[in-house]
Amino acid sequence: MLQFWRLLQTGLGVIFRHPITGTSIIPVLPDGRIVLVQRRDNGRWSLPGGIVDWGEDIPSSVQRELVEETGLNLHKINRLVGVYSDPHRDPRFHAICVVVEAIVDGEMKVHDTLEIMDIQAFTPSEIPKGELSHDHDRQLQDYFSGMTVLA
Repeated sequence: MLQFWRLLQTGLGVIFRHPITGTSIIPVLPDGRIVLVQRRDNGRWSLPGGIVDWGEDIPSSVQRELVEETGLNLHKINRLVGVYSDPHRDPRFHAICVVVEAIVDGEMKVHDTLEIMDIQAFTPSEIPKGELSHDHDRQLQDYFSGMTVLA
């Protein structure tokens, strides 16, 4: 019986104790401004993004999340900024985040009103640095430094 219990615990651990994969998008408009969304759960500004759905690849997740949270069109994923895996980067769960720079256009409009309160485009100097949600300050700092990070 003890061996069965250990196998059950191990099995449940494999199923429920894996990191969640997500994306953050640095959406750059044609005029160079960067689009941020204001999260409803904590009221802070953040990069758009979210969890990769089952059966979905990263580029498809980027496109879907961009539309859901900003209404913007994805022209091109320009570059990989980094992969962030610190277990404490997201207060809700252990999330591994793939961060990309995306060239976008269109009309900004929040579609997912349950998650997003507002949307705004900022010049790099206007971004509310030090006040962003999760580890998005670090992600943007690495982006502006031209780095590609594995953290």
